[in-house]
Amino acid sequence: MYRINQLPPLTAIRAFEASARLGSFTKAAEELGTTQAAVSYQIKLLEERAGTPLFLRRPKQTELTDAGRALAPKVSAAFEMLGEAWGETRGGARGVLVVSTLPTFAASWLAHHLGAFQMVQPDLAVRLETTTRQTDFKSEEVDVVIRRDYGRFPKGLVGNLLVPSDFAPMLSPKLAATIGGVREPADLLKLPQVDPGDSWWRAWFEGAGWPTEALPTHQAPNMGSQAYEAIAAIAGRGVAMLTPIFYKQELENGTLIQPFDHVGSDGSGFWLVYPEERRNVPKIRVFREWILAEVKRTLGTVG
Repeated sequence: MYRINQLPPLTAIRAFEASARLGSFTKAAEELGTTQAAVSYQIKLLEERAGTPLFLRRPKQTELTDAGRALAPKVSAAFEMLGEAWGETRGGARGVLVVSTLPTFAASWLAHHLGAFQMVQPDLAVRLETTTRQTDFKSEEVDVVIRRDYGRFPKGLVGNLLVPSDFAPMLSPKLAATIGGVREPADLLKLPQVDPGDSWWRAWFEGAGWPTEALPTHQAPNMGSQAYEAIAAIAGRGVAMLTPIFYKQELENGTLIQPFDHVGSDGSGFWLVYPEERRNVPKIRVFREWILAEVKRTLGTVG
C-alpha cells in the first residue's frame, strides 16, 4: 500500500486525468478553472515524477503515450471512486448508474424490479440501455452490463452469475389445441417454430432423448431476443425455446404452457459484468449487492 508521501501531487493527477479524458490541455484548463500553461506545468511535474512521458505534444493536439494510456483509466476510476465514496458518507451512492442489459432480461425481470432499487438508493439515478451488442467499457459510458455468457470474460472484467439460461419449449394453449394437444416432443414439429435455427432446439431434443433428424433445417427470421420470441409465442405464432424462470407469470395465468418437464442447458447464464478495477466503486457495489439479493428473493436462484 502506498504511503501518502509516495503519491504524486493531487493537483498534477487532476490535471492529467482531465487532459487524458478530454484529449486537450486547453479543455482540461477550462474544466479545472485554470490556464493551459498551468495544466502543462502540472503534467510536466507528473512526468518527471514518473520518469516517462505521458503525452505526445503535437501542434493543436495531445495524445497519450503507452504509459499514459495505461495510467488514465485507473486514475479516472480512482477519482470516481473517491467522489462516490464521499457521496456515500453523506447518505448513500450518488450520481448516475448506466446499466446496459439484454432486452430479454430487461423486459422479463429488471424493469419490474428496478423501482425497488430506486427506493433504497434514491440519490442514484439508473439509466437503462437495452442492446445485444458487446460493450467497450473504455470508450462507452457504461458502468455494468448484463449479458448471456459462459463466465469467461476478457482480462480486466469480472462477473456474477444471476440466472442460468435454461430453456424449454413453450407455446400458447390455443396453438397446442390446434393439433389436439402436445403429448410428445415430436408433436412440437407439427407446429411452427419461432427461430428454428436456434441451437437450443437441437440441444433440448437431444437432452430429451428424441432424434433430431426431423428438426427443420430451413432458415427463418431471427428475432434476436427471447423477449420478442415470447411475444410471438403468446400470440400463437409458434413454439419458442424460452427460459422458464422468466415466464412464471405467463405459465401461471395460462397465456403460455410448458408441455414437458425436461429443461435444457448449454452452460450459459445471464451475468452481471463490470471492470474489475471498478468493482468497489460505490454505485456498482450497491447495485451488485442489491441485484444478487433481489434475484435470489424473486427467482429463487442466484450464481
